Formats: sequence, structure tokens, C-alpha cells
Amino acid sequence: MKIALMDSGIGLLAAAAAVRRMRPDADLVLSSDPGSMPWGPRTPEDVTRRALSVAQAAAAHRPDALIIACNTASVHALPTLRAELEPGLPVIGTVPAIKPAAAGGGPFAIWATPATTGSPYQRGLIGEFARAVDVTEVPCPGLADAVEHADEEAIDRAVAAAAALTPAGVTDVVLGCTHYELVAERIRAAVERDRPGRPPLVLHGSAEAVAAQALRRIGAVPAPSAEPVGTLTVLLGGQTADLTEPALAYAEGLLLKAVTPVI
Repeated sequence: MKIALMDSGIGLLAAAAAVRRMRPDADLVLSSDPGSMPWGPRTPEDVTRRALSVAQAAAAHRPDALIIACNTASVHALPTLRAELEPGLPVIGTVPAIKPAAAGGGPFAIWATPATTGSPYQRGLIGEFARAVDVTEVPCPGLADAVEHADEEAIDRAVAAAAALTPAGVTDVVLGCTHYELVAERIRAAVERDRPGRPPLVLHGSAEAVAAQALRRIGAVPAPSAEPVGTLTVLLGGQTADLTEPALAYAEGLLLKAVTPVI
């Protein structure tokens, strides 16, 4: 079994780690193009062109499924990638976890890139799943780029700025960019710092759900006790590489390195 994941940069680590935990025996292909980061400010046409190039590099390794572990690419490029690669290669997009957040019934916030915040795509999901719930859209300028470079000070500044825009009464926060899942606990701590005495904040990411969906699409089931023999192939701009130093600043990157033979 071979699962490929693609993103502009290291935002794919969260979903890759989720796949690794569910299927330690699966080979992983991580394809990204960090030199073109960030994709959020780019035009839909440019995002689609770049996403297609990154996806084709992954597809050349003949995976059984391809996860688009990037909200921006899923918004703009999913139809094109599916038209290009399916039915031979199942393509799984990433959708912000607005539906499960709304199911709790409490007010919640959606942290996302400025380009996604207020977009017709995100507003459509809110209208479909959260029409009866109080939702606050929180733009997070610079956060994805700071996470990409593991810039601790920049991460702290961006998280603090977004936390200041997050109403104290929210019960949940949706992480609307895959990069944000790598700093989920820092986000939790920043939001909870301004709401003492309230119940713990619930965070909603997409990594576990998209990993499980990829397995379903290829008729596989989670087997966390499987022999950890899955390999790891890292592609940067289509070229074989190692996990980058910033990737190893996060628990997900360290997990992949610790348990996976790199080829």
C-alpha cells in the first residue's frame, strides 16, 4: 500500500503522521514545493498550475491514493486534479472541519489564511453546516509561513494576533489550514489564556479524517498494530530529498523520521 500526500510545504505532515499511525505498513510519498510558498495569496489559476505539478510528481511514484493535504489547493485545484488523475488514482481533498464543529451547537471560530477567510468556499460551508450557529471567521496572516519555517517568534506573534480576534465565548476552533495543525497546542494555549475558568477549548483539524478517508477510498482499514515497515519518499519540487530541518521541529516530522525508513 502506498499513500501520497501533497501540499505547498510541510502542512502535509499532520495528515502523513495520521496515516502512519493508522497504517505503519503503508509506504508514504510526501510531495511539496516549498519554494513557491505561500499559495494562499496566489490566483486560483496559479494555485491550480502549481498543485498539478506537485501532484504529478507524486503520481509518478504510482501511489494507490493521493491526499491533497492543503486547504487552498483543495479549494482551487481539486476538480482539475481529479480530472487529470482519476479514476486511476483516487484524489482526496481536505475540507475544514466546520460540520463537526457546528454539531456541538456552541459558538466557534474558524482560523484560516486571509485568502480563505470570507471566501465563497468557506462561506458556503458555513451556510451549509453552521447556519444556526454563531461563527467567527478569523484571518491569520503570516501564520502558515511562520509554521513553514519553524520561526518561533513569528508563530507566537501570528497566533497571539489571531487569538485576540477570537471571541472569548467560543467553545471550538476550526483549524482551516493544514499548517496550523502542527501548532495546535500553541493555538489552544493562546486562546484559553484569555478565557480563564471556561471549559477546555475543542480544536478541529482535518488530518485524522482525511487519512481515514484515503484508506476507505482504496478499500483498506486502519491497522495501527501492523508491522512498521512503511517507507518514506520526500519530494521537494519533484526532486527526491530528506525531511527539511523545519519539518523536524514538529512532533509529526519527528514521528515520521523515527519510525520510517527513508528511501
